[in-house]
Amino acid sequence: LLVPESRRVGTAREIAAACRSLDELQAALAAFDGCALKETAKQLCFADGNPEARVMLIGEAPGAEEDRQGKPFVGPSGQLLDRMLDQIGLDRSRVWITNVIYWRPPGNRPPTTGEIAVCLPFLERQIELLKPACILFVGGIAAKALLQRSEGVTKLRGRPFTYRTADGGQIPCLVTFHPAYLLRQPLNKRYVWRDLLQLRARLDDMGVACA
Repeated sequence: LLVPESRRVGTAREIAAACRSLDELQAALAAFDGCALKETAKQLCFADGNPEARVMLIGEAPGAEEDRQGKPFVGPSGQLLDRMLDQIGLDRSRVWITNVIYWRPPGNRPPTTGEIAVCLPFLERQIELLKPACILFVGGIAAKALLQRSEGVTKLRGRPFTYRTADGGQIPCLVTFHPAYLLRQPLNKRYVWRDLLQLRARLDDMGVACA
């Protein structure tokens, strides 16, 4: 029997809320059967980086290389992301990188609204556990899901936003283009450079040591 989406989302929320650490959350996701993408993906792709990081990056979904390695942003777009972060003194030892979706969608198709909805409680809990000082949304899907916006990434980037956690916390956010898009449209790298400089300035203003 097909479990209704509302029930699967409710179950995801209960499981995520019970997790007291990022390790527990990863184990809970590995055991979670409420997202059909798990059946077609090679493995879970949870997160990468430093669990003590003050900067959190949130992308869209794993691709083929991410599915093979079980880590986000390790394919060509991830290598570009690493080079971009390096320009402002950040690397994977100083950030925490994850995605909205934890299993690769077949053929790298965009995730459906249902897939996003059932994975979202785990992402929201991940933010609560990490307690980052700042979030950078890499691509529009993550930003729209968590900030509850309808605009595309072109309209969202370059503007300051605040993500509100369930316990009333407020985390400053920025939105930028996904590096996979930049590989197709390299002229737009200049906009990402501005976004990264804005991120660096914001971290400096908050006294967040990254380098």
